[in-house]
Amino acid sequence: MKLFSRVTDWYFTRKSLPYWAIALIDCMLLYLSMLFIYTVSHGLVSTATDFWPVCATLFLYMCCYVIGFKYFRTYTGVFRYSSFVDLQRVSGAVLIGLALSFILRAVFDHSTFFVPVRISNLLLWSVMALLLMWSMRVFVKYLHDNTFVNKNAEKVFIYGVKEGGIAIAKGLNSQNSGNFKLVGFICDEPDMFGHTLMGVTVYPNDGDLVDLMKRKGVTRLLVSPLRTEQLRENKRMVASLIEDDIKIYIYGQAQEWDSHDGIKTQQLREVEIEDLLPREKIDIDIDATCRQLADKCILITGAAGSIGSEIVRQVSIYAPSRLILIDQAETPLHDIRLFMAREYPHLEAHTIVADIANKNRMAEIFDKYRPQYVFHAAAYKHVPMMEDNPTEAIQNNVEGTRIIADLAVKYGTEKFVMVSTDKAVNPTNVMGCSKRICEIYVQALDKAIKEGKIKSVTQFVTTRFGNVLGSNGSVIPIFKEQIKRGGPLTVTHPDIIRYFMLIPEACKLVLEAGTIGKGGEIFVFDMGEPVKILDLAKQMIKLSGADVQIKFTGLRDGEKLYEEVLNEKEITLPTVHPKIMIAKVREYDYESILPIYDELFRASITEDNMSIVRRMKGLVPEFKSQHSVYEILDRPALT
Repeated sequence: MKLFSRVTDWYFTRKSLPYWAIALIDCMLLYLSMLFIYTVSHGLVSTATDFWPVCATLFLYMCCYVIGFKYFRTYTGVFRYSSFVDLQRVSGAVLIGLALSFILRAVFDHSTFFVPVRISNLLLWSVMALLLMWSMRVFVKYLHDNTFVNKNAEKVFIYGVKEGGIAIAKGLNSQNSGNFKLVGFICDEPDMFGHTLMGVTVYPNDGDLVDLMKRKGVTRLLVSPLRTEQLRENKRMVASLIEDDIKIYIYGQAQEWDSHDGIKTQQLREVEIEDLLPREKIDIDIDATCRQLADKCILITGAAGSIGSEIVRQVSIYAPSRLILIDQAETPLHDIRLFMAREYPHLEAHTIVADIANKNRMAEIFDKYRPQYVFHAAAYKHVPMMEDNPTEAIQNNVEGTRIIADLAVKYGTEKFVMVSTDKAVNPTNVMGCSKRICEIYVQALDKAIKEGKIKSVTQFVTTRFGNVLGSNGSVIPIFKEQIKRGGPLTVTHPDIIRYFMLIPEACKLVLEAGTIGKGGEIFVFDMGEPVKILDLAKQMIKLSGADVQIKFTGLRDGEKLYEEVLNEKEITLPTVHPKIMIAKVREYDYESILPIYDELFRASITEDNMSIVRRMKGLVPEFKSQHSVYEILDRPALT
């Protein structure tokens, strides 16, 4: 037994047998089968008497089967990872060999050198050889799965018993999956409970799941691609798994998976917090979007940012005639340039390093390219930074938007889509107020066009949504970096909540809003359920397995406990898309606000921060500062 154990350990620690060794084993099993069947059929004495002619005859017949081995490449497999497909190949090879053997027999049946072979011999040795070659593969695989793998593998359950779960199980059974050993399936369908599937039991997904996994020593849950939504919705299940240090793995590939092939373990990745946040699938009217964007010249500001770069990716799908990509950040914009050259080499894409607040530079760009669509995503967005630098909030966010909007009118842009934020609703900080001032301007400009006060075809549409996962400076990347450094995780307040949306989902809604917008609308997105940041931090710590603390730092300047999507005085109207509503907001007269914007811009150059913010509050009376030096401006004046 010790010798056998050493041999198996030696074999299973090697990558695989070489091709010639597998072919030699198959030929040996085949030849022994032929010799055994011939001997039983003709007797031992007769076989011994004509031994060398018998050997030569059987060798000739074996060549027929070797042709089958070559055609089906049976020797390219790895015994320890044999699958049903490998057994099918062996069967096909034997059938080809049998067919060629019949032809060979007809040709050499009356030969004086070769001994005659009965038809029954051909059939019997083919069956015997097939069974031996099957058995060899099944035995080695069984030995690998039940001796060598058991020593090292993590025991796993698979969540899902339909195509996705079966694909994962096939992947475990057909490739080098020494990291995992399948112990059972779990599912939500009562009619499957207790059944055996691929040699293991199917268990119910109920309150006893974690206890069952602990009893069986299961440390991993592999989730079918068809069950990720159920996983996300079942917060109690996820919480109990994380609490008991059971790792969750999901299918991490963006492309479609083939249910006929196994899902490789390399395609599974450990679940991240972004995968667990509740969200609904977002569909857009692809045909309508394509009709509006195809063959159009499209300009995107902030093209290197989190939102802008995703808009670039999604717009490129619809084959615009030309893309004009503008950003101040040289290195990220260069990354976008390389991305476009790699993924969309057929598209004409111009990456331009420029400041949207540079009026002359922007005028040159508009005059040269005459964009038909503008997606305006450029903005300073970090609340504490703009609280300290209101001059930049005005000069970049407000004046930059004004410059781009005015040029869109002048050069006949068909549609202008501005990306705003939920922080513009009842703003408590300079950044949010600056974006509300941008909203006011483009909506007033659209109103003036519709009333005939300004001659233009441009339709102005505003989109307003909350935090996006993975954007630069958002809370999840910050938490990940803090965990990597050993903590602590800094949370501003134990009760702070935020709405979250994935960047691709948010940008899909931006495109949809741009498609359905007729001008003048402020579209607000259904952001789903709010997330408590403290709970988010706790889950991330559990998922990471790190032992780090959470530290409360207090609300930052201008920060509030929760973000609103609508002003208290605003209402919404539905649209054709269930996730998009139209905010009914107070409208402003374009001619009356122009002097205010001129004064605000001059103030950003000549006046101090307190004076600038005072002017902002005059234009946006609902702007009430919180945790900020500017709160003094909201106090009633003493008489």
